[in-house]
Amino acid sequence: MTNLTDPIFNDNDAAREHLESIRWADGTYCPHCGNADPASIHKLAGKSHRPGLFQCNACREHFTVTVGTVMERSKIPLCKWVLGFHLYASSKKGMSAHQLHRMLGVTYKTAWFMAHRIREAMAEDVKSSGPLGGEGKTVEADETYIGKRETPRVSAQRKGRPFTKKGKGGGAQKRIVVGLVERGGKARMFHLNDATKATVRDVLVRNADRASMLMTDESNLYKATGKEYAAHRTTKHSAGEYARREGDVVVHSNTIENVFSVFKRGMIGVYQHCGEAHLHRYLAEFDFRYNRRTALGVTDRERSDDLIRGTTGKRLTYQQTDETAHA
Repeated sequence: MTNLTDPIFNDNDAAREHLESIRWADGTYCPHCGNADPASIHKLAGKSHRPGLFQCNACREHFTVTVGTVMERSKIPLCKWVLGFHLYASSKKGMSAHQLHRMLGVTYKTAWFMAHRIREAMAEDVKSSGPLGGEGKTVEADETYIGKRETPRVSAQRKGRPFTKKGKGGGAQKRIVVGLVERGGKARMFHLNDATKATVRDVLVRNADRASMLMTDESNLYKATGKEYAAHRTTKHSAGEYARREGDVVVHSNTIENVFSVFKRGMIGVYQHCGEAHLHRYLAEFDFRYNRRTALGVTDRERSDDLIRGTTGKRLTYQQTDETAHA
């Protein structure tokens, strides 16, 4: 259990040292040019320099631990950032911007923007992490429908595709989410503009190794794509079948249903409202926590530290979030 009286949550110097110890665990480097030579990086001291300021003699640029992260150019005290990272990393069903603004003592507008930057840090680099599953492993897939779709212009512009009025599975007026989970491993959820065999196949083949055993319900969305996998097993939910045993294999898609369950409880009970243009960030948030869940032996502190590592190389300006919200 994390001690909320820890100085990193209340003292800016302690918070800065904490951030530096995580981001520069292998030594300080310049975020401008990548220089990591200790002899050419100097910490500037004195009253004329702000705390934590470094100079790189290779490119002559100044930098702090926040440069090149979602915290760059933020005027929010570092101790509040560290507490915000902890709160989002440890709250299983999320943390509303209203709650964050009350706990941190910042304005609601600041808390809202801060929350989106934290979610940006939670986003996984799918290309570098590779596909789920593999030989001898099982990947479950399913789709769910949540909330009410917004105007065609909002969702279609963000996706860069024409808007489709009619959807599949009775979700024509709801937002579409497709989820994948490797049993005993990680999950990934995606917001789709429409659920068709083609769009679902694209998600599957990009994110699930075709050497895996694929498990779904009886939906027609997966039948053709399932033939591309090592095996494809289904359960017939319409007939009340949710699991069965075939030798040593238990056929079900209950794991992805559990992932959706936590996601929906958070969206309905905590967030209550989410602009469709921002849904992909909320999905990234729930994926992040699930993929570092306690059942895998990850503590709140380790999850928070991992979130801080994820801030590097990412930027999100208020203008970007505002333009997306009003697209």
